[in-house]
Amino acid sequence: MPIPMTVKGAEALREELQHRKFELRPQITQAIAEAREHGDLKENAEYHAAREQQSFNEGRVQDIESKLADAQIIDVTRITPTGKVVFGVTVTLIDAESGSEVRYQIVGEDESDLKAGKLSVMSPIARALIGKSEGDVVVVKTPKGELEYEIERVEHI
Repeated sequence: MPIPMTVKGAEALREELQHRKFELRPQITQAIAEAREHGDLKENAEYHAAREQQSFNEGRVQDIESKLADAQIIDVTRITPTGKVVFGVTVTLIDAESGSEVRYQIVGEDESDLKAGKLSVMSPIARALIGKSEGDVVVVKTPKGELEYEIERVEHI
C-alpha cells in the first residue's frame, strides 16, 4: 500500500537514512570493536549497549528503506489549486467557538509534528478536512467532544 508523503518529508527520510548508514553505522561498529577488546562479553555493559544500539539503528534503516520504497511522493505545488483540502495543502481554520485561527499542513504520518503545524493525514482533524472546500464548516469528533472549524484558506505551498 502506498505511503503518502510530501517532497520535504521524503528528503528528510533520505537524509536520516544517509546519516544512519554512513555515519552512525560505522560509529556503532567501532564502539562494538572497542568493547570487545575489554574482554569477557557476558559482563561487558559497553558491548551490550553498543549491540542494542546497532540493533535499533539497523531496524530503523530497514523501516526507512521500506517506507521510501512504498512512498507516494506528492508535490502539492504541482496540483492545480481548487480550494479543496487535499494531501499536502496548508489549511487555515477558524475555531467556531473561540474564533482563534490555526494553520496546519496535511502531511504523511512520519512527517507529522503538531508543534510545527504539520498534521498527519490519518488524524481525525485531517480526515474530517479532506475533500472539503474553503468556506465549509467541519465538525471534528475528538475524545474531548466535537470541535467545529470553518475552513478559511487552502494553500498549495
